[in-house]
Amino acid sequence: MAELIAKTPCDGLLPLQIGGVRLTEVPPAALTLISPWPGRDRALDAVLRAAHDLGLPGPGRATGRSGKRAIWFGRGQILLAGPDPDAALAEHAALSDQSDGWAVVDLEGDAAPVVLARLVPVDLRPTVFRRGHTARTQLGQLHVSLTRLGVRRWRIMAFRSMAHTLVHELQTAMEAVAARG
Repeated sequence: MAELIAKTPCDGLLPLQIGGVRLTEVPPAALTLISPWPGRDRALDAVLRAAHDLGLPGPGRATGRSGKRAIWFGRGQILLAGPDPDAALAEHAALSDQSDGWAVVDLEGDAAPVVLARLVPVDLRPTVFRRGHTARTQLGQLHVSLTRLGVRRWRIMAFRSMAHTLVHELQTAMEAVAARG
């Protein structure tokens, strides 16, 4: 019988440090897609607050902090990142484990916004896309979730099957920005 070895999506690809910008893989954590039942948003918000100390995010927003976040993931979808979901959430929403389906990376550094500006069609100025803002958007040829975690720090999520392409796109942009000096 074959011996299988568990690997993270970006195993062997990261970390990268180019020109003051760092790209690192986020350690695997529970990722649960939450789709509220019609008319249950308030009840779901109450359970999410009681069980995980997280508010239900509005469109284009994320709540929480390192280790646990609730991220708007599209119309009628929230991604709970970090903790295993409390069983009481299932009374108000459909829950789907997404833990093995995503590559999750952080991009940080002074030139990180410049790197991302080469790849995403989103206005990333800090006055427009503030900390806690999130978007489902394109990054090069990929569909990603992009969340601003700080002034110079971004969380990027892409389908696990596209991890190599995600790293390649970001590395190419990092090299181009670094070359401009």
